[in-house]
Amino acid sequence: MELLQQLIDFILHIDVHLAQIVNDYQTWTYLILFLIIFAETGLVVLPFLPGDSLLFAMGALIAGEHETGLNIWVMLLILIVAAILGNTVNFKLGSVLGAGVFKEENKILKLKYYEQSHEFFEKHGGKAIIFSRFLPIFRTIAPFVAGIAKMPFGRFTYFNIIGGVAWIVALLLGGYVLGQIPIIKNNFELVIVFIAVVTFVPAIWAAVKSKMQPKKIEEIIEGEDSK
Repeated sequence: MELLQQLIDFILHIDVHLAQIVNDYQTWTYLILFLIIFAETGLVVLPFLPGDSLLFAMGALIAGEHETGLNIWVMLLILIVAAILGNTVNFKLGSVLGAGVFKEENKILKLKYYEQSHEFFEKHGGKAIIFSRFLPIFRTIAPFVAGIAKMPFGRFTYFNIIGGVAWIVALLLGGYVLGQIPIIKNNFELVIVFIAVVTFVPAIWAAVKSKMQPKKIEEIIEGEDSK
């Protein structure tokens, strides 16, 4: 519970926390954000990192009136690499570990997350790799599911690059351009909450839908393992 409270506080006051990170670590901030984005997209056990809010807030901070010493274009390139590399690692983990890592009793790798991502992947095919970039939880699980499904690596890489570039550019540059507009700047916490709510709605809806229309997840896993 304490960890959840800290995560919520970090998201709601992410601009303050990022400003502190920049003040304490200066150019090492590039590496810190690289690791956060890489972890969220590359490690299937970390689906709850606030990537969207972090990217938007970082863009706004770099564009702000206080000098950060950070370059928006360097940050853009570094985080694009992190996003693409993270998904690649996640894909490889999925192809090696398989669906068996998702279990009913797990705290993080829940069966329902696999079910929702599997359904999303089946519905949208390769484009799910692009769409999932903008959806918390899905963006962490989708490349793993693609690896389980033995999606051709070249095809995966194509969608991975498009999705990674689109996600980082949209959120980081969105914050850089919009973050200094007075109405957004003066209500920044509300904007961050709005981003978090909007991006989490599809995941919440998928969870509700899976409760209303339960699937035989064990059969899905057995089918994937037998491929």
